[in-house]
Amino acid sequence: MIIVGLTGSMGTGKSTVANFFRELGAYIVDWDELAREVVRPRSKAWKEIVEYFGKDILNKDLTINRQKLADVVFPHKEKVARLNQIVHPEVFKKDERITNKIKSRDPDAFVIKDIPLLFELTRPLPLDKIIVVSASEETQLRRLQEKGMSREDARNRIKSQLPLEKKIKSADFVINNDGPLEETKKQVEKIYSLLRKG
Repeated sequence: MIIVGLTGSMGTGKSTVANFFRELGAYIVDWDELAREVVRPRSKAWKEIVEYFGKDILNKDLTINRQKLADVVFPHKEKVARLNQIVHPEVFKKDERITNKIKSRDPDAFVIKDIPLLFELTRPLPLDKIIVVSASEETQLRRLQEKGMSREDARNRIKSQLPLEKKIKSADFVINNDGPLEETKKQVEKIYSLLRKG
């Protein structure tokens, strides 16, 4: 079983890269999805978030309004850290259960863990390799604006994360996602085949 951590920064196109790996037969564990699951109403993490950040971040159906929470959290590094302290332990547990299930079903599995905050995790995660998806800041801002974010909000979100250059220094592989999708796909196929040969 090969377990690979996939990360980048907002707007670098991690999801696109993860989908290319999925097409090649990789299992994808999406930590954004897991983070959404662990904050469902009345869950342990949900209670802690509401207690710390207040009820103003809730929708009428008691789900967390991600945009309101982001507006409160992202301008402040200590709030980002607090949110991660609440959510990450629950995501770790869920991730471990999923990984064990994949391993028991398919011992030769190729698993991609799509983790936006891989380098900010509060404890190490067993990974064989790390792939960082990179793109220029201009490309990142454009992609985030296309998703309906204001340029200022997009810039704040990017700045709240560890700089991309630092992530690249710790990567085993870097996928440049500034160019055409075909180029990105070729890079994914090359890495997949290298790691499969192992």
